[in-house]
Amino acid sequence: MKILYIHALYAPYVAGGAEISLKLLVEAMRARGHEVAVLSLSPDGGLNSDRVDGVKVYRAGLRNSYWPFSNERPGKWRRLCWHLRDRYNRSMVGYVREVLAAEQPDVVSCHNLVGWSIAVWDEVRRAGIPIVQVLHDMYLLSPNSTLFKPGYTRPHQDMMSRLLRQRHRKISAGVSAVVGISRSILDRFIEYGYFEQVPRYVVHNARVIPPTAPPRHRAAGDELTVGYIGTLTAPKGVEWLITAFKTSGVEGRLRIAGKGKAEDEQYFKQLAGDNSRIDFVGYVAPADFYPTIDVLAVPSVWDEPLGMVAVEGLANHLPVVASNRGGLQETVVDGVNGYHCDPDKPASLGQVLARLWKDVDDYNRLADAARNSVSEYLSVERMVNEYEQVLRTVVATDEGI
Repeated sequence: MKILYIHALYAPYVAGGAEISLKLLVEAMRARGHEVAVLSLSPDGGLNSDRVDGVKVYRAGLRNSYWPFSNERPGKWRRLCWHLRDRYNRSMVGYVREVLAAEQPDVVSCHNLVGWSIAVWDEVRRAGIPIVQVLHDMYLLSPNSTLFKPGYTRPHQDMMSRLLRQRHRKISAGVSAVVGISRSILDRFIEYGYFEQVPRYVVHNARVIPPTAPPRHRAAGDELTVGYIGTLTAPKGVEWLITAFKTSGVEGRLRIAGKGKAEDEQYFKQLAGDNSRIDFVGYVAPADFYPTIDVLAVPSVWDEPLGMVAVEGLANHLPVVASNRGGLQETVVDGVNGYHCDPDKPASLGQVLARLWKDVDDYNRLADAARNSVSEYLSVERMVNEYEQVLRTVVATDEGI
């Protein structure tokens, strides 16, 4: 097959787990003999191409008022203007048309379309090429890609989101297949009426995480080091974690790794105050971070699509404390490899942390079970097999085979 992948970013530019998963997938498909190319965005003008680890990557200059993948947050009105254009950005379809003509793919696999907009779907359909849409986040439901709104602990499509996504539901019925990276995210779109009568699949992402040192068992009286790694932003529950840790009574430390918008980082550091037990360590490679903590916290207050960071923690033999939201319920099994906490019950996070600090036998039991519990997510071959089957089915259907 000749496959064109369309996504917002591609290596070496990585904003999150979607870029990591996509690179694994694209390279594996190429290794299986498929012809692959990637179309991604660039802050620079024009259309250019290069090769990344053998894969041809097109980079198209984003035609909007600013580059959204930076650590600065533009003002409210400037953001609104950006999102108004991003509802259906006709100025981006010329790039798509040019690359389709050059590559002549059998199928187009769309991933995160932020910056591209759903104008991509119409252009690919005009070319008579089938489309597989992969859902990594809530971008097609909300301009903030999360359905998170301060003051709400459940997904909330507010009036602005409904206005900015007015056409998306209807047009989504025209894709050839849709894939959710979790059952949770696929069900969320179906709940809102998207992808009506479209074949639906769930393919969990995978990670290459080599075997690590055996689980670290704790003894009675040991301190507990709680870790967070990821983007420092409100939907990720960083505020909740800091507050819960400060009031939990846990003897130990909280290590917070990652970066965020400058104003968000400043807010979280002010919230932590002069508490000497809370460390902001900035960017740290996951392989270097996990050995320094005892428990990984993933306290997202939005419907995390899957939560691969939880998989990474579990694969490193760490019990995981995760919110009972979204795809986290598919990776963290309450009482088996970690515990759930509930954003609707703020005290639950601190209570679970205290439990793992005090009950070392329970902690050691969870640590022993952690890596084996996510063996499915450590198989890139499984992920590639499932995507390959979806693409083959779509191409065969399009050809009337």
